[in-house]
Amino acid sequence: MNWLVFHIVSGHAFFTGILLVIVGVLASTAKWPVCRRMSGTAFVVGAMGIAVSSTPIANWLYAVSIVVTLAWIWSRFKPTWSPWAAYATVLAWLVAALTEVPYHLTPTIQLTDERQLTVIGDSITAGVGGDERSETWPSILAGQHQLQVQDVSHMGETAASALKRISSQTITSQVVLVEIGGNDLFGQATSSQFAADLDALLSTVASQQRQVIMLELPLPPFCHEYGRLQRVIAAKHGVKLIPKRVLLSVLAAEGSTLDSIHLSPSGHQRMADTIWRLVSPHFRSAEN
Repeated sequence: MNWLVFHIVSGHAFFTGILLVIVGVLASTAKWPVCRRMSGTAFVVGAMGIAVSSTPIANWLYAVSIVVTLAWIWSRFKPTWSPWAAYATVLAWLVAALTEVPYHLTPTIQLTDERQLTVIGDSITAGVGGDERSETWPSILAGQHQLQVQDVSHMGETAASALKRISSQTITSQVVLVEIGGNDLFGQATSSQFAADLDALLSTVASQQRQVIMLELPLPPFCHEYGRLQRVIAAKHGVKLIPKRVLLSVLAAEGSTLDSIHLSPSGHQRMADTIWRLVSPHFRSAEN
């Protein structure tokens, strides 16, 4: 995967964009003409980075930051321009960046002695069925780390179809990993339909005090609403989100995919290793 694509889809472009916007805004207050000339370029590139990153911060925070920024732009055309508009803009985007930081940190998983894991996923987990000899990452995880893995994944799965599937069987583990949403995002589901289906799914999965973790969706440009809804619904049900860079790092690795999305055999191994690093603290006391 191209480094620029990774930078954008991982959400890192949001922070780079904010940094460039701040540099551009502060440079506009400098006394040196060269800084003022560069400020416009830095600001525009930074604004583009923020826009294409599809970072799903709260809509009200976006609105406040944009309004303050527009006020700064307008103030630049006033004869008696004040630098306070620039400082307010810098503050607004710093708050936006600090609000986003927690979603890029790996959450803590509670420690128990249970060695069971239920996985609910789509074709990234279930595979595409091209080679029956190939193991998927849940089976690799089970074999290499002596876990009982209940694999509830299916090619083409959506939040709605996953709900129907788990309704017909019993979830055996108190730890559940959810890898769902890509088919909703790239399929026919609207953001509101995705929200309703995901809410119903997580409501069912998170019952009985299960510990649920979910892979955050890597988002293409201008699809932040799906990510915002995923975060809101995950928080509602106490579901911990794994930063989207984690899944994206597997998909982006050389030889990991068959078609940039579906995992190759080496991709399944890499995914198993990645998931194990995330969940192994939960099983640490029973590992020996």
